[in-house]
Amino acid sequence: MTPMHRMIGSRPVAGRFPALLALLLVSPLVQAADAAAVVTSPTLFGIPVDFILFAATLLGVALFHHYVLQVALTGLVAITTYKVMFTGFKTGAGIAGFGMHMTHEWVLLANLLGLLVGFALLARHFEDSGVPEVLPRLLPEGWLGPFTLLVIIFVLSGFLDNIAAALIGATVAASVFKRKVHIGYLAAIVAASNGGGAGSVVGDTTTTMMWLDGISPLDVVEAYIPAAVATVVFGIPAALMQHKHMAISRDFHAAHHIDWARVGIVIFILVCAIITNVTVNLKFAAAAEHFPFLGAAIWVALLLAVPLRKPEWSLVPGAFKGSVFLLSLVTCASMMPVESLPPASWPSALALGFISAVFDNIPLTALALKQGGYDWGFLAYAVGFGGSMLWFGSSAGVAVANLFPEAKSVGQWLRHGWFIPVGYVVGFFALLAILGWHPHEKLKDAPAAAVQVQKAVPADVTTPSPVGAPGYAQ
Repeated sequence: MTPMHRMIGSRPVAGRFPALLALLLVSPLVQAADAAAVVTSPTLFGIPVDFILFAATLLGVALFHHYVLQVALTGLVAITTYKVMFTGFKTGAGIAGFGMHMTHEWVLLANLLGLLVGFALLARHFEDSGVPEVLPRLLPEGWLGPFTLLVIIFVLSGFLDNIAAALIGATVAASVFKRKVHIGYLAAIVAASNGGGAGSVVGDTTTTMMWLDGISPLDVVEAYIPAAVATVVFGIPAALMQHKHMAISRDFHAAHHIDWARVGIVIFILVCAIITNVTVNLKFAAAAEHFPFLGAAIWVALLLAVPLRKPEWSLVPGAFKGSVFLLSLVTCASMMPVESLPPASWPSALALGFISAVFDNIPLTALALKQGGYDWGFLAYAVGFGGSMLWFGSSAGVAVANLFPEAKSVGQWLRHGWFIPVGYVVGFFALLAILGWHPHEKLKDAPAAAVQVQKAVPADVTTPSPVGAPGYAQ
């Protein structure tokens, strides 16, 4: 099995067309800037130069996917140099302004680094536990078998990692279908893993970023509504397609040993992460602006479990390299003039889902977080699930395509996975109809807003007290 950490953030592209399409999709968003916004950055054709440099970096990542780390670091140096020399930062001008900016950002970056590398080891613990080998025993006969596998992948992604869930699902599919897995079903495996991670702050890098930025897990969990609807929409035709292509084979070995110690380690690490976040929220919110408690908690839990089972330390270098790539893009996104973006709205969120299929969803999420004003459940679903529309649109898709090279075809993915964009749109509007669009501020900014509300509201009117979350000063 291909190590999951090598897939993090990897978005190879099968030709120039998807990258050019990405620019065409992003340009209207930038050009549709609010007329009342004050743009301090020089522009070219009405687009701030900051965004042009950022788009060039993402385009370079798409075109030169064998050198994504070098491209990302080059883009980071170029954007930083431009900001230092010409525009400055909201925290000040020149190198001093950049230093203050990074002082505000380092906690988020350190938390992400700790989580990304730690989750790579966590996922391997789960792989080695023997649970993935037992999963085929849960599959029923007929087309319900492949559909049930998609549901299992969906559930696994919620508490594991969407890349891990996709790889586990693809491995099980290779076994029960004798490697005769339809491309449309491979697309459905990727979509199920991305959908299952969209509503969980530990299921996807984008939702983890939201959690670290002060957004409550309860605001993200509503993404499970559209994700579940989308899974039914694409899951049934995908299962029927796979059953017609190749039915489940029952001549595989059903008896496997489960290493319950590793299962316990996985649960222990996740519980430690949740308890740490809740405790910091309630007791040490101010301190969380200056120290990466969550990332540190993951590693403390990993090290405490070493006497019981050693993690696969050989994964660390690759996971670290992939994390540096992602953190470079996140840092670039943090320096963008978000006042030049169109106002946050449900059409903007819907568009971000399609853009996520061709552009990396990590920097898109970072931009949306910096801008604020989104309904975070909609955003989590859009950027998390949207990448499923193309094989290179998500890390999970790249991972599965590496196991099944025949999936590395944009035309075949779109032709046989037509139900993925249909499911995305149906799920999005289902959430809009059920809950409606309710934008809310990031919780780390909520206490100040609550003070203003309390000053404006009569004493006899009670207002709910916000729950804080770890973050960093703006």
